[in-house]
Amino acid sequence: MTITYLKRGRSDTARAEDDRQTREAVEAALADIAARGDVAVREMAAKFDGYTPDSFRLSPDQIDALIATLSDSEIADIRFAQDQVRNFARIQRESMRDVEVETLPGVILGHKHIPVQAVGCYVPGGKFPMVASAHMSVLTAAVAGVPRIIAATPPFQGKPNAAVIAAMHFAGAHEIYVLGGIQAIGAMAIGTETIAPVDMLVGPGNAFVAEAKRQLFGRVGIDLFAGPTETMVIADDTVDAELCATDLLGQAEHGYNSPAVLLTNSRALAEGTMAEIERLLQILPTAATAGRSWADYGEVILCDTHEEMLDVANEIASEHVQVMTDRDDWYLENMRAYGALFLGPRTHVANGDKVIGTNHTLPTRRAGRYTGGLWVGKFLKTHTYQRVTTDEAAAHVGRYCSRLCLLEGFVGHAEQANIRVRRYGGDNVAYGEAAQ
Repeated sequence: MTITYLKRGRSDTARAEDDRQTREAVEAALADIAARGDVAVREMAAKFDGYTPDSFRLSPDQIDALIATLSDSEIADIRFAQDQVRNFARIQRESMRDVEVETLPGVILGHKHIPVQAVGCYVPGGKFPMVASAHMSVLTAAVAGVPRIIAATPPFQGKPNAAVIAAMHFAGAHEIYVLGGIQAIGAMAIGTETIAPVDMLVGPGNAFVAEAKRQLFGRVGIDLFAGPTETMVIADDTVDAELCATDLLGQAEHGYNSPAVLLTNSRALAEGTMAEIERLLQILPTAATAGRSWADYGEVILCDTHEEMLDVANEIASEHVQVMTDRDDWYLENMRAYGALFLGPRTHVANGDKVIGTNHTLPTRRAGRYTGGLWVGKFLKTHTYQRVTTDEAAAHVGRYCSRLCLLEGFVGHAEQANIRVRRYGGDNVAYGEAAQ
């Protein structure tokens, strides 16, 4: 196997130090919110966002006034995107059926999908107003039937962003807060004097938001551990450098620490893409952000074969994987660890981020090894139930249960079974007698 790194990003040691500093800052902030509630939240909002309204929660009149500032075209575009996301989420929901089955005569087993009762949706917006994130979290929760959905987003340039607020409202948010960062995550999960706590937190965010969700996991549920946006382009010589460079920089502009990886078996494409990236950075309006991400977190990996590229791709388990090769379906069949696949040169990650209908909240930092992304099923809890309807079934299963409990030494457990055998099976059973 020959795998050559033509470009590497920051070392694992440097990245770990960044994580340590973030972890300590978040821990202190969450403890402050738990201790001082609204006062701590308001101080953090003033410090980090310079925004301290009388109430962080928007009233219906304020929401309507913000929506009224949007053009008909902007509203139509938001509604089009939400139609796509809603349609796919409904299809996913319909695939999840409650079941009830008689597994033995007189033994009924089943499960029900019950929505989480209160969900907090975080929609990023400090650097870019992430309108699409409202569709992905709020709308998907609404399709799942969540009865209380609250949404929080930071102010954009000192005030609520009308498009984000419109998207939250159209998607079905019951409460909307203009509140960002750790203070929003902490307030929703821990609760304050004015914000009732939720049962689950969802949505992407910066490193501090992701770390806050990680630390609060257990106290509340979360969708997944979402770090900085990641993208990988798997390409061979069937595509050109301009396409690869555009797809890499299109995601690198998310932040200063967004990994972007080119994985290829063509040295000419690898070198051409690196040169094309430098050219595009001279004209890209977001070059200050994308360029820093590329410098610190960009990688170009040259392999000999597609099999090697597959192995490397599964090991990295990138959030977004753009596949542009002469065997895209082969990658679809064999990829095992990723957030979402984008297959073929006509497809691109921005479609998935904004409009095509799949969810853009996806696993990062190799979490694709054990979880998929946010979807309607994340908001549903699958609960089982059991019912024994005949005396014969109670006695029949009870005899097995008693013996298996005694095999483990659980005498009290065995008696739960034995008393049913005695009552419903006509047997005079004492401890262990069910084995006779």
